[in-house]
Amino acid sequence: MTKRHPTRSQSLSWFLLCAMLLVLSACGKTGGSAAAGTNASGSADLKTLKIGYLPITHAAPLYIEDALGKQNFKQFKLELVKFGSWPDLMDALNTGKIDGASVLIELAMKAKEQGIDLKAVALGHKDGNVIVTSNDITQGADLKGKKFAIPHKFSTHNVLLYEMLKKNGLQYSDVNVVELAPAEMPAALAEGRISGYVVAEPFGAKSVVIKKGKALFQSEQIWKDSVDCALVMRGDVLKNHQSASQEFIAEYLKAGKKAELKDEEAKTILGKYMNVEKNVLDLSLQWISYGDLKLTEQAYEQLRKYMIEMGLSNNPPSYKDFVDNSFIDQIKG
Repeated sequence: MTKRHPTRSQSLSWFLLCAMLLVLSACGKTGGSAAAGTNASGSADLKTLKIGYLPITHAAPLYIEDALGKQNFKQFKLELVKFGSWPDLMDALNTGKIDGASVLIELAMKAKEQGIDLKAVALGHKDGNVIVTSNDITQGADLKGKKFAIPHKFSTHNVLLYEMLKKNGLQYSDVNVVELAPAEMPAALAEGRISGYVVAEPFGAKSVVIKKGKALFQSEQIWKDSVDCALVMRGDVLKNHQSASQEFIAEYLKAGKKAELKDEEAKTILGKYMNVEKNVLDLSLQWISYGDLKLTEQAYEQLRKYMIEMGLSNNPPSYKDFVDNSFIDQIKG
């Protein structure tokens, strides 16, 4: 019998069929990987949380979480992003260039009021803000007519100044209030350009350690349970990356407990993220607490009251709209 060879048309059809099967097979495999949420190596894709901060003592839980926990995170990767000013940090947060930040809570509240979807999920610290003055100031009333520095009008430091002046029989207008970069304040006080300041640590402790100033009041003497820096996250990140957010906040609280120990390991870690002398850091940590970092409704409502009273906001966001304790509540069971 004569062997029949396939025609050229049949060979071409067979080739096209094989090619189509290969393409369909490849598509099926690609679709399966995407559905499983894995990368090319087969390991799970992890959300990288970019968290902004300024190099201050009030952000200590972030430093410790980054230093001690990053090798053990299962649901996310942590990338700390350092900023030199609050406006730069807030611009990055508001535009989504970072996912969250340790930030002055009033700045975040103002952004929320303007329509930015932000949520406060924990505090950065408790206490630790000090009214520092030149050594010739003996009481709050002595500040009348003097120049006094704050880091930003939307800050708890500004609120503390306002309340301290009230308690000492002065109006806010009795003092020449100026905004200065925190790092500039100790030098400005030492050179006599200002008579006092209130700011995040360690800049208050620095003036006291070098004996160019003194701690006139601790924040708890002026406003007990004052709210200052908070850990703020973008709402879309919390919604779309719940597992990553839950683990991040849980590890943040663990880091806060470590910071509260104020042991040599914690101090060594803080020193790597901040340019600060050891004796200045030691004094700074004496003033500050990282124990319970949950933001209570009572403390928040007092802050809202101050913001309205001072004319900083006509309608600050409500506790329900701005504070999200659901992640902390899951940790505490």
